[in-house]
Amino acid sequence: MNTSPVSAPPKDPLAPLLSRISVGTRHLREPAPSHDELLRMAAAALRAPDHAGLVPYRFAVVRGAAKQRLADLFEAAALAQGKTAEQARRDRERATAPPLLVAVIARIDAGHPLATVHEQWIALGAALANFLTAAHALGYGGKMLSGSKVRDHAVMSAFCRPGESLVGWMVLGTPQGVGRPKFDKPSPAELLGEWPAPPGPTDTPHR
Repeated sequence: MNTSPVSAPPKDPLAPLLSRISVGTRHLREPAPSHDELLRMAAAALRAPDHAGLVPYRFAVVRGAAKQRLADLFEAAALAQGKTAEQARRDRERATAPPLLVAVIARIDAGHPLATVHEQWIALGAALANFLTAAHALGYGGKMLSGSKVRDHAVMSAFCRPGESLVGWMVLGTPQGVGRPKFDKPSPAELLGEWPAPPGPTDTPHR
């Protein structure tokens, strides 16, 4: 007679990928990811496809007192763009409100003999997706943000070395409540097709 205990059904290995959504700052609370957890997220980023292994990106963690320095930069950028004092204050809070921010910095080699510029940008995007999915798998929430501030000279200069460009910031923390995707997207069956396509009516692009 078989006396072995009944095993629990196996967990879906794709659950972190299939359940991740973007979580904005107002739905994030402490605790933020620890240094060791951020290292694991960065390790996940490094597993993304990357032609020629260039790693055309890096990350800069903004936390603690550094958030106040970033807030000063955001406020100054807003005022330089002609925003009101109230709008500048709200921009300042974009730096202080998130539990933790991680700047995403591109270092694209336009003259590389193997990896084209678009391949390097794809590698950066794939690394960013891996980073955020790893955060979700560890129980955190997050979202990528950018806006006009990434083009402000003082903000760019604070983060970028020669030849680099500022992509934006990930905000990270512990999500509050259960969210839902912001956009309606096509079903997997609509997304996945065969090549060459079978004869039929002209496909209508999904909006």
